[in-house]
Amino acid sequence: MAINNNPVILLVEDHADIADMVCAYLENRGFTVDYASDGITGLHLAVTNDYDAIVLDLMLPGMDGLEVCNKLRNEARRDTPVIMLTARDTLDDKISGLETGADDYLIKPFAIQELEARIHSIIRRHSGEVAREILSVGDLVLDTATLKVERAGKQLNMTPIGLKILTILMRSTPTVVSRRELERQVWGDILPDSDTLRSHLYNLRKVIDKPFDKQLLHTIQGTGYKIFDNDAAN
Repeated sequence: MAINNNPVILLVEDHADIADMVCAYLENRGFTVDYASDGITGLHLAVTNDYDAIVLDLMLPGMDGLEVCNKLRNEARRDTPVIMLTARDTLDDKISGLETGADDYLIKPFAIQELEARIHSIIRRHSGEVAREILSVGDLVLDTATLKVERAGKQLNMTPIGLKILTILMRSTPTVVSRRELERQVWGDILPDSDTLRSHLYNLRKVIDKPFDKQLLHTIQGTGYKIFDNDAAN
């Protein structure tokens, strides 16, 4: 991976004028930019090369940005930071992009300086997590480098949002994380409706707790949530 003062970026954008503008600006600012005009080519480049960040349009020929991001996260198991570009500005569209694994969301038309600032921001955030972490609570293990989650030696299939929630809670154990803080860390300034977090926590429980004898995900009434092995504390 490139050092942050010379980032290597993948731009996946089917509008030639936008692509030309972004490439010219970023290259003039010291970035190296690879470019794809469709989702299939973009996914191939994203999987076969190492990038500091990916700028991904939502509406693409061949394969849309949501599918590209979903395959990048769940099939290729790559954690390269992704900024999703789109003309869509509804809350549902933003949440859909983030739920497939995007790290940030920028609405067209956008100021090119803001795109550059957001690229630098997600690279900085990601570089703080580059060092491999093996998080464990009881028999639940999460490898932040491979995004692999196991419990009792069995590999678990996680959604991108479920994986984010689990990582936050496991890093915080045994501390309780409030609902507001959990939402902020997962969705940033895009606040979901009141049932969204509850729904993701319900699905997370089905994956990490329901098939097993011991509960690790706990709701602390009026306070928040935590991942904790009660037996280990005794």
